[in-house]
Amino acid sequence: MTTYVPPEKQEQAKSFAEKAQGAARAAGDKVKGHPYAAAGIAAGVAAAVAGAALGAAKLRTPADDDNSAQGA
Repeated sequence: MTTYVPPEKQEQAKSFAEKAQGAARAAGDKVKGHPYAAAGIAAGVAAAVAGAALGAAKLRTPADDDNSAQGA
C-alpha cells in the first residue's frame, strides 16, 4: 500500500526506463518468493491465449482464405 507524500518532498520524476527496471526487479522478487503461484499464472495466461487463438481459427471460413489470397 502506498502512502501520500507531499509534492515538496517527492523526489524528481523518474524516467520510464528507471520505472520499468524497478517494476522488473519487484516482479522478479515476487516470482522468487512464490514460484508455484507464478507458474500457475503463466500456465493460465498461456491457456487463455491458446484458447483465443483456437476460437479465432474456428470462426474463420474457407471464404476468408480465398479473399486473403486475392488481396481483399
